[in-house]
Amino acid sequence: MALLLAGTAASRAGLAVAYRLAGEPAGGRWQRTNYAGRALTLLGGPVLAAAATGTAVAGAPAGTRLAAAVVGTVAGLVGGYDDVVGARPEQARDKGLAGHLRALRAGRVSAGAVKVAGIGAAAAVAALLTRDPRAPLTVALGDAVLTTGLVAGTANLVNLLDLRPGRAAKTTVLAAAATLGGPAGGLVAGPLGAALGVLPDDLGERLMLGDCGANAAGALLGLRLAVGPESGRGRRWALLAGITGLTLASERVSFTRVIEATPGLREVDRLGRRRA
Repeated sequence: MALLLAGTAASRAGLAVAYRLAGEPAGGRWQRTNYAGRALTLLGGPVLAAAATGTAVAGAPAGTRLAAAVVGTVAGLVGGYDDVVGARPEQARDKGLAGHLRALRAGRVSAGAVKVAGIGAAAAVAALLTRDPRAPLTVALGDAVLTTGLVAGTANLVNLLDLRPGRAAKTTVLAAAATLGGPAGGLVAGPLGAALGVLPDDLGERLMLGDCGANAAGALLGLRLAVGPESGRGRRWALLAGITGLTLASERVSFTRVIEATPGLREVDRLGRRRA
């Protein structure tokens, strides 16, 4: 409870600063127009990334704190880079896996590709930091693949959901609440509070999480899925398969269209949101 409250307090304090910065000239690069044509700021993303990462490190079990610091910080930084640089006109077509590959074939490195590489590298470092030195080589390699895939995949999946107000923050809240139990539950207690802190402003369309906030929150959730001792390898492989399947499906299927067509999901998605 203390970590949850600390995460909420940190994000609310950060938002007070963010709104002041949004009114300054330097805040202009973080201004965006959302799906409904409303102007808002992406500075909620750095606020969530900082609050979630700091409290995740504070609540993480010994042996995973450095990994939490690495994945939260790096995912937030490269996500912020994509938020700013990826918004430039020359990168307008460099979206999604196909867009990044198309840019590479044309001899360009898109901001999204930088983000993917950065998060992948951070996830691999987390796998090294949390490895079991007593495990046989084949088991250790499998665990490394699982940790890398879960951290990077969940970071990307939460970001893919950040297309409507509150959607990524709600996902973070629900996923963190579902994984609070167990010895590694403290890792997501603070991020849960941080997401609750930004959720009202996200739903009210005063801010967006952007890649910075969504990637950082997702990376921390992925780390929680990877390191919990109560999560057997079979369950982790199943989670990774599901995350991979959803990521590949997103290249051809609109998540928003699916959510809008699915009773239950549609109502949860719209809960608390302003009318368009």
